Amino acid sequence: MTMMFKAEAFSPHESLAAELIPHATEGDDGSHDLAHILRVFRSAMRIHAAEGGKAHVLAAAVLLHDCVAVEKNSPLRAQASALAAEKASRILRELGWGDEDIADVAHAVTAHSFSANVPPETLEAKILQDADRLDAIGMVGVARCFYIAARLGSGLYDPFDPAAEDRPLDDKRYAIDHFQTKLFKLADGFQTRTGRELATARDKSLRDFLAAFMDEI
Repeated sequence: MTMMFKAEAFSPHESLAAELIPHATEGDDGSHDLAHILRVFRSAMRIHAAEGGKAHVLAAAVLLHDCVAVEKNSPLRAQASALAAEKASRILRELGWGDEDIADVAHAVTAHSFSANVPPETLEAKILQDADRLDAIGMVGVARCFYIAARLGSGLYDPFDPAAEDRPLDDKRYAIDHFQTKLFKLADGFQTRTGRELATARDKSLRDFLAAFMDEI
C-alpha cells in the first residue's frame, strides 16, 4: 500500500494527510494505529458536515491527535495528549502553519483525551473529542477494549463475580469492568448534537453486547 493510497483515504484532505501520516502514530498499539486515525477522521468529517468548523484545523488535529504513544497503564497517561499537542505544534510550525491555527490544533489535540480532563473550548476540539470517543463505544469499542486488555495482561472477567456485585470494579484486572468504569459513561459527555446522535446508537450496541456476554458466561 503506497503512501499516496493511504493519503487518498483522507479525501478531501489527502495533501495534508500525505504530510502528516508519517507523524501520526508511534509504536505498535493496534488500538491507536492508522486504522483508528482513519475511523476518527471519517467520524469527524461526518460531524463537521453537520456542525461546521475549520476543516483544515480539524483534519490536522485528527491526523496528529495520537502522535505520541503512551500506554494505558503508564503513569504519564494523563499527559499523553499534552505531549501530542507539543509534538503536533512543532510539526505544523515546520510546515509553515500560522500561530493561530497551530494553537487551535494543539488545543483540540490536548482536549480530546478522556484522561486529560481538559474541556474543549472550540468547535474543532469538540468535534475531535466526539469523533475519538465514538471509536471507544459500539462494536469497534468492544474490540478495542479486549485488545487493550490482552495487551496489558488483563483477564476477561472475574469468574466468581463477573458483575462486581461484591467487589470493587477493577478494569486493570478484568476487561469487562471497563464497560462500567469508563465506556458506559462516554455517551453522556458528547459535545455536539451530531455526535450525541451517533453516540446513542453505539452506546446501545455496547450495552447489548455486555448483556449478551453476561448471559453466555
